[in-house]
Amino acid sequence: MKPDTLQALRDALRDFAAQRDWERFHTAKNLAMALSGEAGEVIEHFQWLTAEQSAALDAATREAVSLELADVLLYLVRLADVLDIDLADAAQRKLAINARRYPVDKAHGRADKYDRLG
Repeated sequence: MKPDTLQALRDALRDFAAQRDWERFHTAKNLAMALSGEAGEVIEHFQWLTAEQSAALDAATREAVSLELADVLLYLVRLADVLDIDLADAAQRKLAINARRYPVDKAHGRADKYDRLG
């Protein structure tokens, strides 16, 4: 997603909350809890599936997952806004950190945590 797209989504969520007078409910704590709950709803769709089944969802499940992922994104963007965090910038910084932690020559084809790549 382009940074300007994230900003547009942030602005739309601000307006959505303001029109409903929900800003007082959108505390960092409440939004973090809601984000966690929505992530759990994504997980529910994959619980007990094999890796193969999870990669080949039927249309109805795929649509349900897409809406749950949208909920996760919306709460994430709103939480970042409330905390005045630039998500695009934070993601770029984290990607750079991960590139240092997981150099290609050590991490290629491995799922080990960075401190075990040795």
